[in-house]
Amino acid sequence: MSLTSLIDVIFLLLLFFMLTSTFSRFAEVELTGATAGTGQLSDVAPLFLRLAPETVTLNGEAVNLEALPEAMPEGDGDGARVLLVSLAEGVTSQRLTDLLGVLRSIPGIAPTVLGAS
Repeated sequence: MSLTSLIDVIFLLLLFFMLTSTFSRFAEVELTGATAGTGQLSDVAPLFLRLAPETVTLNGEAVNLEALPEAMPEGDGDGARVLLVSLAEGVTSQRLTDLLGVLRSIPGIAPTVLGAS
């Protein structure tokens, strides 16, 4: 029994899967979930961001998602500022990922996602 045709088929399958595969890495978005724990005293008040399907509010004021870095108040440089992100009903995972992508470009921000309310 000849194995030549089997080797040819295996080689063609290997070639097909190598050419159709992608070897790119997906971007990672760091995410901190809200958990119970001991409270830490801080002089700096946390920032509150409410994410809705169509709107974004930062400390109660409506802002555009693209203009969020300019709307962030300046920190004092003593570490990461805490940003509490509250999700409104109907927010998609893509919308949250878009927000986290914008927050990644802002230095000194540590977002914590609270969940839907």
